[in-house]
Amino acid sequence: MSLSRWLPCLDWGRHYNRASAAQDGLAALIVTLMLIPQSLAYAMLAGLPPVTGLYASILPLLAYALFGSSRTLAVGPVAVVSLMTAAALGPLFPAGSPEYVGAAMLLALLSGLLLAGMALLRLGFVANFLSHPVVSGFISASGILIAVGQLKHLLGISASGENLQQLLPALLHNLPAVHGPTLLIGVCSLLFLWWVRGQLSPLLMRLGLGANLAGNLAKAGPVLAIIVSILVVGLLQLEQAGVKVVGAVPQGLAGLTLPTLDYGLALQLLPAALLISLVGFVESVSVAQTLAAKRRQRIDPDNELLGLGGANLAAAFSGGFPVTGGFSRSVVNFDAGAQTPMAGVLTAGGIALSVLLLTPLLHNLPQAVLAATIIVAVLSLVDLKALGRTWRYSRQDGAAHAATLGGVLLLGVETGILMGVGLSLLLFLWRTSRPHVAVVGQLPGSEHFRNIERFDVVQSPSVLSLRIDESLYFPNARFLEERIGELIAARPLVRHLVLMCPGVNLIDASALESLEASVERLHAAGVQLHLSEVKGPVMDQLRRSDFLEHFGGKVFISQYQALRTLDPLSTRRALALG
Repeated sequence: MSLSRWLPCLDWGRHYNRASAAQDGLAALIVTLMLIPQSLAYAMLAGLPPVTGLYASILPLLAYALFGSSRTLAVGPVAVVSLMTAAALGPLFPAGSPEYVGAAMLLALLSGLLLAGMALLRLGFVANFLSHPVVSGFISASGILIAVGQLKHLLGISASGENLQQLLPALLHNLPAVHGPTLLIGVCSLLFLWWVRGQLSPLLMRLGLGANLAGNLAKAGPVLAIIVSILVVGLLQLEQAGVKVVGAVPQGLAGLTLPTLDYGLALQLLPAALLISLVGFVESVSVAQTLAAKRRQRIDPDNELLGLGGANLAAAFSGGFPVTGGFSRSVVNFDAGAQTPMAGVLTAGGIALSVLLLTPLLHNLPQAVLAATIIVAVLSLVDLKALGRTWRYSRQDGAAHAATLGGVLLLGVETGILMGVGLSLLLFLWRTSRPHVAVVGQLPGSEHFRNIERFDVVQSPSVLSLRIDESLYFPNARFLEERIGELIAARPLVRHLVLMCPGVNLIDASALESLEASVERLHAAGVQLHLSEVKGPVMDQLRRSDFLEHFGGKVFISQYQALRTLDPLSTRRALALG
């Protein structure tokens, strides 16, 4: 196997040039300005010291650049994974404590090992068990939960909880203790960031700036909010007035350290690490594929697993916490013209310089400003209208969407997503346990066969044509057996039953036994079973058994050939009617 299969950097690195470097450098500058406030904010959301977010934005970016296949994905702390980290660690240790930080590193280690292991075993398909309605419901609910959870920082009060049932009563109970200066800073920051997000770019364009430059300057709005708030708090000495600030932020890069190696704790965190890995992978690969399609590039899911696994392992050994590819940062990186993962490497360099030079200046940064940054970022992820759209299209998918949304909001992150995944699988099994089985007839004047309930067709009195629109496996084997019995009992003149199988991609052992039982019952009733339009892989399966040798019927290439062989008169009559 080629080394470049697992190291995509060898491919793009051979063709790297000055033009690509210039575009990557510009993208890195813009993403760095965006990533600094987000890293601080998402670390706080995860219950960790703010500087941890900066640590998680250095080595992970380098690791992804080595192993990831996306040219423009921006890896680092993201809101949803930060929330899941807090949900996993909050019940175990006090937020921000050394034990909590060590457990966060262990969680990143477990996530990295799981992702890397999945990559080596080519298990990228596992993420398909998280259906789009479940992911959509989870992200919307997480956005609402994160925003509500950050209100305590905006109001300057204490409130804790893992879901709305805990958070809302705590917020209401402590509402009389709202801290005025903190509220003023929080509301002003929230309004400014909201205005920047929607209005600054059009204003700059009206002033004569280009669309790209105006958009990039608007993305750096949170940096301006941070600078102004730090100056205001310092000049007015608001920390002494009770405004909670970030406080002393360690200066310098984190050395390579081992995560907490506690076997019992690792087993306790393993389910959370698996969920974080799957959710992070689904979010990351969705963004990567969308952006790659715009440039006609391709994404290798196994490489993405390895890239994200390497990024999380790097976070684990550098004082960070679980990371993944972020939607907003990746879009900014793409729009800014990033050509290769070298943009991520340069971004990591910018974050490292910030840790070395700027951290002492962050002492007076109000927590309310970081909370406002989080709220504005996550509310853009909330799409409650998607529930209505999903419900109208498919009530089963809508039920999974609603279960995930309600479960996350009312019961917590892990419980909610497990509810959604579990209900999706149960509904899938229920739906496929009752496959669509249609009696078909020949369209007059053609060789095509269609459902007798939808089209005016010609039916043979002696041949029953039955189309199966689902693979045959253990949940639906008995259903098909019973359906065949009902149809034959209602048609005493039938002497041949042809199962039309264009939609059958699998016949498992249970379904094969059911077919053999049907053959015996049909023989007892004087009816012979035949098959038509069987796909090659299914035929290969059947040939590995003795079914074809003993069932007594024939396998026809087409339903027309079957009917022409078994009832030529009916076929000629249908053609004549055309």
